[in-house]
Amino acid sequence: MRALGMALRCALLAAALVGCASGARKAPEAPAAVATASATGAMAKQSAGRPEGAPGDGKVAIWLTTGDQSRLFARQPDIALGAAPPPRTPWSQGVETAGPLPAPPHTIDIDPASRHQKMVGFGAALSEASAWVLRQRLTPEQRGALLAELFGRERGIGLSFARLYLGSSEFARSQYSYNDLPAGEEDPGLTQFSVDADRALVLPLAQDALALNPDLELVASPASAPGWMKSGGALVKGTLRPEAYGAYARYLKRYVDVLLEEGVPIYALTVQNEPHAEPEGAPGMRLDAAARAQLIGKHLGPLLEDDGPRILEWDGNWDEPQSPLKVLADKAAGPYVAGVAWHCYGGEVGAQGAVRDARPEKEVYVTECSGGQWAPGWSDNLLHFSRTLMVGAARNWAKGVVLGNLAQDGLGGPRTGGCRGCRGVVTVTEDGAVVRNAEYYALAHASRSVLPGAWRVASSAGRDGVDNAAFENPDGTLALLVVNSAQEPRRFQVRAAGRGYGYTLPAASVATFTWRP
Repeated sequence: MRALGMALRCALLAAALVGCASGARKAPEAPAAVATASATGAMAKQSAGRPEGAPGDGKVAIWLTTGDQSRLFARQPDIALGAAPPPRTPWSQGVETAGPLPAPPHTIDIDPASRHQKMVGFGAALSEASAWVLRQRLTPEQRGALLAELFGRERGIGLSFARLYLGSSEFARSQYSYNDLPAGEEDPGLTQFSVDADRALVLPLAQDALALNPDLELVASPASAPGWMKSGGALVKGTLRPEAYGAYARYLKRYVDVLLEEGVPIYALTVQNEPHAEPEGAPGMRLDAAARAQLIGKHLGPLLEDDGPRILEWDGNWDEPQSPLKVLADKAAGPYVAGVAWHCYGGEVGAQGAVRDARPEKEVYVTECSGGQWAPGWSDNLLHFSRTLMVGAARNWAKGVVLGNLAQDGLGGPRTGGCRGCRGVVTVTEDGAVVRNAEYYALAHASRSVLPGAWRVASSAGRDGVDNAAFENPDGTLALLVVNSAQEPRRFQVRAAGRGYGYTLPAASVATFTWRP
């Protein structure tokens, strides 16, 4: 899936796994600010709305996570919302002093009238590995409580954007497609197509998540076409044979149709995960820009034109923006492409913004970014995912952000090859303990307060290690995500719609503020 050298820029070692005593499994321990609930009854039928703990009139609600883990998505005392401080002017104006003047506070100006992209949400991949870990390591009651915490809106963190692998990926217990055949056989009519391999684990996980959050949107990404469609005749390595383009387009369309019948609608579809990579031991397929343009423009686009999910191009790293730009510029393929999907393992997040500036009619998404054992430091991980993915990707036009696997075991599996040491949003140990990793808290700060359908709105650029992204929710509340990467506290003031407040954010910490202007 990725070169570990590139992965250093996006993610990050697992916090030390928290074990529990042998014997009976322990129930997952939720952070204080997130009360878990059963996945049955009203919780399972809820619709997305204002999360529990919303601020009262004239108040700002605050959630805080610190790099030293002394506060983990912890609700802080509300602060008063007052009149906005005046625009910052040189402090020497009208001031008599004999000594040096203190630096003016950092001001974050928010303009709710200046709207950018409408948000879909934040989440993680529902891989077979994740489904297996949750099914095998947790009791039904524990699994229901954890899923309610992850996807529930009222009392959970409300994940609302997730990824499905179309067939197996490196994060599975075996390698399979939905149309595997004996060597030498072909099935262009897809008479043997079946998603039965996903019925025991992946489909139930997706269905449970949708029951908890009906606003959940799913993007599907294939790691490989069926082997008989490829140059090497196998799921590992190779490229798509030109004569198989039509069959592959029908294969993707069949998947979308079958999942819809199963109650799992697909919001967006990519034609190939990391199309410039051919991993050694895991399903993969090289598909260059010319091949993707032909596949989309002549086959998949017309097939999905009237009835199907949006097509997202690329599904690869930030360091090759010229590749998706070639497909977007193709006269046949470009009109069928709704947007570009990005991964974080090479390049800089600003590539998203550059491509969006070149093609402002196209949408932007992050569809993969995994943490792992290659970068130690819980605090560094928290800051990286919060600053780069939750704030940076949003400020560079991302409508949705999907991190790596929702859940994995302590060894980064199960897996069939590919990434060694990748880490899930949560880790489930052999005895059923749930460890909420730094990615969990980065997601919680964004997902719980930024509702589906929120607009990202204009806000001041970062300064002195303090970065931010601001959003206006459908109910009119504002949400501000602030990351302090500095090793000392930072004081700032916030102004929006004539009102404001001040706050001192601890060193190496993340906070979310919500209020009604």
